[in-house]
Amino acid sequence: MADVKYYDVILKPVVTEKSMDGYAEKKYTFLVHTEANKTQIKEAVEKMFDGAKVKKVNTMNQSGKNKRRGAVTGKTAKTKKAIVWLTEDSKEIEIFSGL
Repeated sequence: MADVKYYDVILKPVVTEKSMDGYAEKKYTFLVHTEANKTQIKEAVEKMFDGAKVKKVNTMNQSGKNKRRGAVTGKTAKTKKAIVWLTEDSKEIEIFSGL
């Protein structure tokens, strides 16, 4: 396993209709490093966003899709998504406030 630092764990937020429905419940979705575990994801969210206290983390591994261009076949990269629940007394994450 690679040495993953907290600032390498969260790659980008996932902004879809389904993920935006959870913002009212303080439920946020991120694309994360494929080798990051739940405790590393919790630590990264709490360090990167001031006032955020994580209650629970769920993760999903997504395998790469098969792609083809002519006779050449290949696969896209595998990804990992994390759904992060914040506690009731936690501050909201600012990057999602304008959406």
